[in-house]
Amino acid sequence: MSATSDPANTPDLDLPFARGVALLRAGRQGADGIARDLVRQLTDAERLGLLDGDQGFWEGVREMGRHGYNHRPIVAGAVPRLGLPGIRFTDGPRGIVMGRSTCFPVAMARGATWDPALEEEIGRAIGAEGRAQGANLFAGVCVNLLRHPAWGRAQETYGEDPVLLGAMGAALARGVRSHLMACVKHFALNSMENARFVVNVEVDDRSLHEVYLPHFREVLDAGAEAVMSAYNSVNGQWCGDSPALLTTVLRDEWKFAGFVMSDFIWGHRDPVGSVAAGLDLEMPFAQQRARHLPAALADGSLARTAVETACVRLVATQLRYAARMESPPPGLDVIAGAPHRRLARRAAAQGMVLLRNESVAGAPLLPLEAGRLRRVALLGRLAVAANLGDKGSSAVRPPSVVTPLDGLRAALPGVAIEHDGGADPRAAAALASACDTAVVVVGFGARDEGEAVVARFDGALRLLPPPLGWAPIAWLAERAAALANRRRTVPGGDRANLALRPADEALVAAVAAAQPRTVVVLVGGSAILAERWRESVPAIVVAWYPGMEGGHALADVLLGIAEPGGRLPFAVPADAAHLPFFDAAARRITYDGWWGQRLLDRDGHPAAWPLGFGLGYTRFDFKGVEIESVDVAARRARFAVEVANTGDRPGATVVQLYAECDLAAAGDRPHRQLIGFRRVSLDAGQGVRGMVDATLRPLCRRDPASRLWSPPSGTCRVVAARHAGDPHGVVTTLRIG
Repeated sequence: MSATSDPANTPDLDLPFARGVALLRAGRQGADGIARDLVRQLTDAERLGLLDGDQGFWEGVREMGRHGYNHRPIVAGAVPRLGLPGIRFTDGPRGIVMGRSTCFPVAMARGATWDPALEEEIGRAIGAEGRAQGANLFAGVCVNLLRHPAWGRAQETYGEDPVLLGAMGAALARGVRSHLMACVKHFALNSMENARFVVNVEVDDRSLHEVYLPHFREVLDAGAEAVMSAYNSVNGQWCGDSPALLTTVLRDEWKFAGFVMSDFIWGHRDPVGSVAAGLDLEMPFAQQRARHLPAALADGSLARTAVETACVRLVATQLRYAARMESPPPGLDVIAGAPHRRLARRAAAQGMVLLRNESVAGAPLLPLEAGRLRRVALLGRLAVAANLGDKGSSAVRPPSVVTPLDGLRAALPGVAIEHDGGADPRAAAALASACDTAVVVVGFGARDEGEAVVARFDGALRLLPPPLGWAPIAWLAERAAALANRRRTVPGGDRANLALRPADEALVAAVAAAQPRTVVVLVGGSAILAERWRESVPAIVVAWYPGMEGGHALADVLLGIAEPGGRLPFAVPADAAHLPFFDAAARRITYDGWWGQRLLDRDGHPAAWPLGFGLGYTRFDFKGVEIESVDVAARRARFAVEVANTGDRPGATVVQLYAECDLAAAGDRPHRQLIGFRRVSLDAGQGVRGMVDATLRPLCRRDPASRLWSPPSGTCRVVAARHAGDPHGVVTTLRIG
């Protein structure tokens, strides 16, 4: 498909939709009014057709089977006779799922950069590739909070902290919106995978609004035009059918003017009631609504006003998008082109986290000195794997992938890079002992964690059209799916173990005993517990799933061509028992305000590596912090932090602001909360007095009865730190009220 042949990019100027776009650009009429005029021109069948996907269910399933998921835009609500392009969907967040697009590092790796400016740049690249391929909506802004590292789709979000989630998600949305509409997902409390179709998440009002929703609002405030609802239910209501979430919160409290779409296939359970609840669009196919809405509209059980309201929201959003897309779409040559590959490589390196870098023979092991290397042992099955992470709906199919072996060989052309898969730890150790250094690549892949396409259904298969939706067939299929999940014979899902596989731990132990210059590279989407072996190796690097250029980026970091710029976007506990309760098979679970770093702080458990932790190749000193301004009404503050690079090479650090408040006296508020951060890059010997913006929102309280927020009042210690609990942080006192 060429970029210029698509109706999303080249509307017919003689048709009503294009004329409406011209009116909107000229300021002669508002988007809602134009949309109402357009909706009046639709037949009832066309109006109902706006509310679900354009392709029949089994036709769509067959196409995905032949070509793969989302190989072209998934279209919903196109009306050619009016020139209405419809929603033209592409997925993410590693990049554009369609075609052979650039595969960036997973969102968790990008969360580890703590760099919204970089994320916005990635968003612009993703948006350009999506628009070039005929899309107008990117549904890859995932900001679900990482409540437990076993969550299979952890790699698709940015970490555990609401402030970090909001800043990074908003940045991606801003970047994407230079070319596409942005959709934030999954609304809400979606952070379990195996039970995602069945679990009911119970949450109190304050935890819901103070912890699990603020980052969604920040993305919407950044301009995101759409929200994708979640599969799970919240407090007994399926998210896709929930007026509490989709109308009371989104429309009434937040004044959201865009549209809401369902998650795919099983994203809602009430085709008629969901329309009034605020779910505008069922995706991706003509499925439940196509079977039930015509009769419901005819007999009056579906209110015509509810249909028109949803249609106007969908059409008005498309009008606003088209009105701001005045420039032509990029050419197809932008897709996986050299600039985007360079960006993917830079992002991968900047997200890699150096957890440990002990001295060997009087100097830190990393970075490796290329001039002193003659033989390098590269060990582990993942060292030669094109391992991009989950192969579910977020999978990107790039034209090429650079493995760790590829990257090291390209960076060290005169050095013998000798690979052993590690199946026999003794043989791997023998090879390591004969080399100058050993790099052991261990961790996870798509079989260990990711989207659970085959999950617990417990009745959900009956939502499908016949024949699979017939009760006896659905029952048999669900029994087969349950058996496959128990036996772990299907890829993806929630992680069964937070530590490395025993074979990987055995490989690390054997190599570390044989080669004192051993680097362990961890691959995965969230926390990996390392208590059994981390003290035995001098260097540990978290590479995440680093994208199509990840092998080059890893070589850049190991050799010091690039700084390991990442800082952990979550806390890594020393013991899984220190985490919140997690049951991958739960039908019911309670979420509260305690998880991650704040749970460790409350219970007095030191983290193995705290939130925000990461080492570099130079040294930074924080000299002091001062309050520049406070705006309680806007819930904002600004701090000046003096930072100096006291090392001998350029580098970067992340200044993190943590509020440690007397406001916690009631016992139900975390002692320490992140309120702001800024990435700072300095040359050797350079110092700067940098401004760091902070939000006071985490310190505010919401009254469930009035739905009003109370500003903070009292005294806080604000610590400018390298990570949570940094003993060398600098402190100021913030008095509010």
